[in-house]
Amino acid sequence: MRYMLFIATDPEAEKYDAGLDNIEEWVAENDRRGISVLGDRLRPVEDATTVRMRGDELLVTDGPFAETKEWIAGFDVLECNDLDEAIEVASKHPMARFGRIEIRPFWPFEA
Repeated sequence: MRYMLFIATDPEAEKYDAGLDNIEEWVAENDRRGISVLGDRLRPVEDATTVRMRGDELLVTDGPFAETKEWIAGFDVLECNDLDEAIEVASKHPMARFGRIEIRPFWPFEA
């Protein structure tokens, strides 16, 4: 099963500690296990563009549409056996400590 991990900031999380940021080890372990499909950081919300269609009108705005203290900082796509494995993997991501991780299963069109 394929899962998307949304890596997000969280103002209520533990303060960031570079000494505990083991992202390179986390990525290497998932590569070794053969479950990593794709992952990357995302530019800050100030660099975002929001696109909306309202009727025939195209609306393009800079940044996010909603003001929020939380934002998606990156993503990972994993191929796991089940949700339990995805949770186990996500729990070891440094942002599980310094932010939050939302896990969503893919929803193929064939399903």
